[in-house]
This record gives sequence, C-alpha cells and structure tokens, in this order.
Amino acid sequence: MTDSQKHLLIVEDEAPLRQAIAEQLSDHGYRVQQAESGEVALTRLADFAFDFIITDLRLPGVDGSALVEAAVARYPHIIAIVVTGYGTVKDAVEAIKRGAWDFVSKPFQLDELLHVLDSAIEQRRLKSENAYLRAQLEERYRFEGIIGKSRPMALLFQLLETVAPTNSTILITGETGTGKEVVSRAIHHNSPRRMHRFVALNCGAIPETLLEAELFGHVRGAFTGAVGNRQGRLEQAHKGTLFLDEVGMMSPALQMKLLRVLQEREFERVGDSHTIKVDVRVIAATNSDLGRLVSVGQFREDLFYRLNVIPVQLPPLRERKEDIPLLVQHFLEKFQQERNATPPAENGPEDSAGPGISAKPLPERLTVSQEAMRRLMAYQWPGNVRQLENAIERALAFTSGRSQIDVGDLPVELRQAQEPVPSSAVTLPEDGLDLGLFVANIERELIQRSLERTGGNKGRAARLLNLKRTTLVEKLKRLERVPTS
Repeated sequence: MTDSQKHLLIVEDEAPLRQAIAEQLSDHGYRVQQAESGEVALTRLADFAFDFIITDLRLPGVDGSALVEAAVARYPHIIAIVVTGYGTVKDAVEAIKRGAWDFVSKPFQLDELLHVLDSAIEQRRLKSENAYLRAQLEERYRFEGIIGKSRPMALLFQLLETVAPTNSTILITGETGTGKEVVSRAIHHNSPRRMHRFVALNCGAIPETLLEAELFGHVRGAFTGAVGNRQGRLEQAHKGTLFLDEVGMMSPALQMKLLRVLQEREFERVGDSHTIKVDVRVIAATNSDLGRLVSVGQFREDLFYRLNVIPVQLPPLRERKEDIPLLVQHFLEKFQQERNATPPAENGPEDSAGPGISAKPLPERLTVSQEAMRRLMAYQWPGNVRQLENAIERALAFTSGRSQIDVGDLPVELRQAQEPVPSSAVTLPEDGLDLGLFVANIERELIQRSLERTGGNKGRAARLLNLKRTTLVEKLKRLERVPTS
C-alpha cells in the first residue's frame, strides 16, 4: 500500500491518548484525522473514504461496534481495528462479527498497534492479489484458445510450447489485429510465472510525457499532479510478465532506460534515487519493422537485440485463410453466449445500435451460408482477426433472429469481395509451352516471395515451403541456370 492510500481515522474520547496515538502514527507515514465521538466519526466517514479506522469500543453516544458496522457498510474494504479497555475479548469478538478486522487491549504499546495494522495491510494485499489471480486464471488463456489448424499456426503452436517455459525475452511481430496480446497471455499462462501477474502496457496509447511514469512509477512531487507515490507497471509485474505493446513507439531516452532494466533488472521511479530490483519477464510486441527503424536510427540496436532474443512472427489472416471457418465458428459461439446471457432491454427489441438491429436472444445453432463464407474467404482482411470478429458481430446484429448469416448481413466491403475462382487460371497456348521452364518460373517466384517475407532467412523460407533448407539451397542453385522466360 502506497503512502497516498494510508488514510486513517482514530476515534477516542480521551483527548490526550487520541492525540498521542495520532502523532505517533503520523510519524510512521499514516495520514491521520481524529474524532472524539461516534457521531463525529460518522460525519468524517460521510465526507471521506478512509483506509483504516481505529476506534475505542466504549464511546459516548454511538459505540465502537455500531461505528464499525456503519463504516464497513459504507466502505466494504475499510480496515477497522477496535480498542477495548476492559481486559476482555467478549465485546471485541462481537465487534469483529460486525466487521472489525482485529482488536488491541488497553494498555497497549505503539509497536503492538503497528503490528496489527501491518498484518491487516498484508492480508488485504494477499486477498486482493488472490482475487486478481483467480480472475486471470479463469480467463483460461491457453494455447488451445488460439484458433487455427493451418501450417503457419501449427508452426506457431510448436514454437510457443517450446519458449513458454523459458525465462527469455520475446519479441512478437505481426500486423495490427493478429492477436499479439492474446499470444503473449498464452505464453504467460503456460509459463512458471503463471501464478503471478500479467501486466500489459500499450506504449503507443500513452503520451510520451506520461509513458515513463506509467512504466517506472513515480514519487510524490516528481511532476505536476504527482500527489503521491505510485507503482509503475514494472513493479506490478514483479515475478510475473510485462507485455509492452507497440514498443517501437518509445522515445530514445525511454529506450535507454528499458535497456538498463533488461540488463541489470533494476530501475528508479521518476523523481526518486532509490534503486528497485525487479524480477520480470518482458514480452514486447510491434507491428513496425524494428530492423528498419534501427537502420534509420529511430530504435536502439542494442535494445533491439535484447528484445529479439526469441522472435515470434504472427501470420496475417490472409495467409491462413483455411482458419477462417474455425474462427467464424468460434466467434459465433462467443457472441451467442454473450447475447443469450444478457436479458433483453426493457424499452423494446431494438438495442442502441440502431433501428432494425435485433437484441433478442440468438438461435442455439448459428451458421454462415456458403456464399457468405466464400466472401469471407475471398476478402484480404487488412485488420486481420480483430476485423473478422467485428464483421461477425455486425452480421449477427443484422440477422433479425435468423439462424444463418447471409451475404446481405456482411459489411459492404465484404459483399463486394470477389469470390475465388475454383478452377485453375492457367491457360494452355495454342502452340503449347515449355513445361519445365513454366514450372521453374513458378518455383522461382514462390521462393523469391518466401525469402522476401522472411528477410532473406533461408531456413525460415524453407519452412514456409515445407522444404529442408538444403533442398531450398539446391533449388536456388539450379534455378540460377534456368532462363527466366
């Protein structure tokens, strides 16, 4: 718990004791307000959300137990400590039943009270952390949550299964909408760090002036508006995984600081000189060509190599179109569950999306007509899987209760997509052709495309063509001796 969160209300009708406790707690970093009665305390609670309340059980007017009950009813996460001066725990136990966290008996030493407060803080932190982890585990980001059976996806699954158990830094590249964060979550939840936090930060969505504080945190007074200490994403991801999306958007100065984190596993909050050690696995992602950015001086070469320990390239949807029917079925089931779990709006069958868009429960079995599926398969999907998901959601909204999506339900750009021609586009000239030369030219073009896609990496190019690297090299040598026309 940061200092800015340690607001405490002490309720005690004996002024000297109340003031003495308040002064000592203030010296230990608590922001203390005082109340001499239960009625005054209720007024304070109505005006401010305290993190702690310490109250005597025996108070004039509203007693301590009733005050605790009222405080917890208003603020369920408040930590209430009761003080009893009668040497018995009977009343204290009753107060605990009404919501108190713990109790201390008069007379007590300050160290005893501080121990109770520290224990309460730690228990509340663990409770919050466990709730967070349960929520993340219930999301079930597993490899089976990544949809695909095409060869590019089979190779991706094989790579992810290999790298997930390691502690190596990973750089995920791919076009917008290919699922970089989904893949990073799958890596985390299949790693030894899965019981700790997965923390995501989109470097392109936060202004440059705030990105450093968001990543490293800050101390009070570090800049205008920094009213208290604040953890950054690095600290939040301690012992877990930090996902940095659009890492290519970082400024040169911030790139240098991130490099230090990867090298030394330490950093300082903004405005602080205290060094903080951190144990975190970094997974970075970008849709930019970092190699090109390095060559033009816009990205540090040493940081690039630190991030690119294990490169993971996500294929665009247009290169794995055989996965489209699987993805479509996945999204149909997802939206059906979401729609049918939501009760219809009270103001009628139409939702806020506009007239004619049905908000009624969806049929149990949803399908896509073959013609509509052909349009989905023919489209090039510049927005990749994310665009496909949005298109299916939009199409379902226009089915008006029908169990099948037709071409007319699709977005206009998909309706205009040309259906693929199933027959071969190759025509045989009247005077025939040189089959060996024709096949060689096709081979040459496919190999050139695979090398362009992999940046000249012959091993990866060979895998794209389902060849051994030696076979690819032999073909290149043979094709050099074959004329191009």
